[in-house]
Amino acid sequence: MSDHASRLLPIFRSFHDGRWDWLTPFRHHLDNLEIRDRRLAYLLYRLIPGECPFERDIVIFGRRVVHIPPLCKLNPLYEQLVGLRFRSHCYLVDVCGEQV
Repeated sequence: MSDHASRLLPIFRSFHDGRWDWLTPFRHHLDNLEIRDRRLAYLLYRLIPGECPFERDIVIFGRRVVHIPPLCKLNPLYEQLVGLRFRSHCYLVDVCGEQV
């Protein structure tokens, strides 16, 4: 398969049930992004949160009134971003020898 055809393959896979899934090329790009630079790995590790920052407990007078569940799963690129953060962390630990 030629290089040009291999780059177009994710675009052809983005058609599902006759509809265009416009996020598939972004998902493919994020899944195939290789971490080769310490600064980029550290930046990605710091920018992508390790846990959902939106999950909260609303407490009034010592009692939990409302629990707001994690909303990160609603992000259509959630799995790709978590994978990218994990690859960045592995690069920093395995290749650079940093303890983050």
